Amino acid sequence: MAHILPYGGVTPKIDGTAFVAETAVITGDVEIGAQSGIWYGCVMRGDVNSIRIGEGVNIQDGTVVHVSQPFGTVIEDRVSIGHMALIHACTLEEDCFIGMKACVMDGAVVEKGALVAAGSLVTPGKRVGAGQMWAGSPAKYLRDVNDKDLEMMNYVQPNYVKLAGEYKKTESEV
Repeated sequence: MAHILPYGGVTPKIDGTAFVAETAVITGDVEIGAQSGIWYGCVMRGDVNSIRIGEGVNIQDGTVVHVSQPFGTVIEDRVSIGHMALIHACTLEEDCFIGMKACVMDGAVVEKGALVAAGSLVTPGKRVGAGQMWAGSPAKYLRDVNDKDLEMMNYVQPNYVKLAGEYKKTESEV
């Protein structure tokens, strides 16, 4: 069973349809929406501010989500976050995609339908425009999201919702 821990008198709120892997740690002011998947080894620490995760979000293995004093973390609906990402005190708008080992820092905003490439560093306060692909360290505008990117993004997100549902079902059968 996942480690769901209160902090400062606040216990995380997790929708009953969400899948949270048994090795995930979620503490404090965290809310997770319907059909989201929080995978193995993820840490979500809502201690000095809040974390809000929408519906149909997938946060893949080894990812850390944290906050800061001035900024909470908001992850809107249908966001995909790749393995081992660091999401820190930022906003990820609906339908965006964060690649594996990417880092999105304090006050940054990744707008709707944008793609942050694997291994990229979105520095504090940056705004990744809607439908743009950013890459590098520090991340910079590379190009607009193309049809191939959209095909990948439109495959990954619903596939992870399906996979989370299968894991949730298996979890209830054990």
